Amino acid sequence: MRGVPVPLRLCAALVFVGSCGWGGPDDGDSGRLPAAPLGVTAAAGSATSVHVMWNAVPSASIDCYEVYRGTTKVREVPGSQHMVDVTRLKPGTPYVFTVRARDMEGRLGPPGREVRATTPVAVAADHEAPTRPGTLEGRAVGSRAVQLSWSASKDDRDVVSYDIHQGGTKIHSVGGDQTAAVVTGLRAGTRYTFTVQARDAADNVSPASGTVRITTPGSDDGGDTAPTDFRATARHADDGAYYLDLSWVPPHTDGVVTEYQVRLDGAAATSLVFGGEPPRGRATYSFYLGREAGVDHRVRIRARLPDGTWGGLSVERKVTTGAPARP
Repeated sequence: MRGVPVPLRLCAALVFVGSCGWGGPDDGDSGRLPAAPLGVTAAAGSATSVHVMWNAVPSASIDCYEVYRGTTKVREVPGSQHMVDVTRLKPGTPYVFTVRARDMEGRLGPPGREVRATTPVAVAADHEAPTRPGTLEGRAVGSRAVQLSWSASKDDRDVVSYDIHQGGTKIHSVGGDQTAAVVTGLRAGTRYTFTVQARDAADNVSPASGTVRITTPGSDDGGDTAPTDFRATARHADDGAYYLDLSWVPPHTDGVVTEYQVRLDGAAATSLVFGGEPPRGRATYSFYLGREAGVDHRVRIRARLPDGTWGGLSVERKVTTGAPARP
């Protein structure tokens, strides 16, 4: 989606939102400790907070992640979450963080690599958020773009940016001196819901503007947005468990696709989120199915598009644990 940044920087590999890991079988499922989280990063968010992110361990059995400041556990988040703000820190202070995964059976894996961040020196306090942006208006500009405009927010210092959200996803941002934006890379015949929030230099965020709903003209059955050449195979691993190996070609969009949803037997099984450089060619992913042979499964996959909507579903594949792979 041209001009629309990917709303999440997530993993350097693949995230399991149910997972941010990417690739093979999970050690936790085979009786061993969960692996150490990869791709851990830390960045100061303010004079008293640091934002910590990591790639999820590739497993359906991760219960939570423990975040440590030095040797002290400071946060614990669900296995579906792969970022956290560590708050109540001291200004102008260096910190060291690590992250560990814990599985459903309570087994705690080793820490990922240590990451360091230094909070900036405190400046004159600014706790006042900008005012709510004024009346938000919008119109479709063809079948793949909308034009939005709003009245400026006020702040005791300066508004530095406006964040544009589609539904619950931040899809664009413009400078604080702008009160209009064109959002591109949308889908024809799709209903969108937009809001705008103002942000100041101290990262104070205004209340959301009113909502504007816009339906782009034309029609889109989702077929052009579905992953293609989707393949699924049930694999019997050396540990005696069965794993589902998936591969697909990402859909062609105006932006980078970073998130997918896997649907198993008609229900959402997990979401996968890429960060760094998501694959442009064939992507692969594996996850644990169980230990019982002769179990039938149906699986499909779909992508969350850069406009914040879900694309079309891939073709459905059927697999049976313990059965020969279908050609």
